[in-house]
Amino acid sequence: MTTRVKIVLACEECGERNYKTTRSSAPGAKALSIKKFCTRCAKHTLHHESR
Repeated sequence: MTTRVKIVLACEECGERNYKTTRSSAPGAKALSIKKFCTRCAKHTLHHESR
C-alpha cells in the first residue's frame, strides 16, 4: 500500500513557496511539477516540489 506524502510547491521563477499538496510515496515516484498561478509574479509559472 502506498501512502501520501505532504509537499510544498515553489515558483520556479521567484522561489516563493505558494502551495501545499500531497503526492505518492511509491518507489520511483517523480518529483511533482505543475503550472500554477504565482501571486508574487502575477502570472502562471511552473511550480516544482521544494525541499
